[in-house]
Amino acid sequence: MILVWNRHMIGLGTLINLFGVGYILEWTRAGMAVLFPDPSPLLRGGLMAASLVILCFASALYFTADMGVSTYDAVALTLAARQKRVPFKYIRILTDLFCVITGWLLGARWGYVGIGTIITAFFMGPLIAFFNRTVAQPLRSGRAGTAARRVQTAP
Repeated sequence: MILVWNRHMIGLGTLINLFGVGYILEWTRAGMAVLFPDPSPLLRGGLMAASLVILCFASALYFTADMGVSTYDAVALTLAARQKRVPFKYIRILTDLFCVITGWLLGARWGYVGIGTIITAFFMGPLIAFFNRTVAQPLRSGRAGTAARRVQTAP
């Protein structure tokens, strides 16, 4: 779909995502297992919430860098760009839920699809949209730098 509708989304970021994210996830998972060998449910929930916020913040910066995105991310971004009635955050929720439901129908069960997957499906789109609006776009356009200079030079 992206090769036909929006080749602009393919770039260095696509290749890094394609070949690097799996390794980073495995290293992080191994490191977390060493740091927290038997995490409590409360710690697991806190780590999941913090990770979701960090992931969404990073995704907003990654999308705004305009150096390519993963093919999965490109689907929601392209659908949002091609029509203006439904905001990105809702399209992202729908694409995430579509993937979760498809995975479930193809045989994924609890342990692979858990409460974290469901929470992520509902919150990725809104959080990415929030960080894009409040951080990534202002950084790209220079508005954040202007505001910081005003604060530093204020009497």
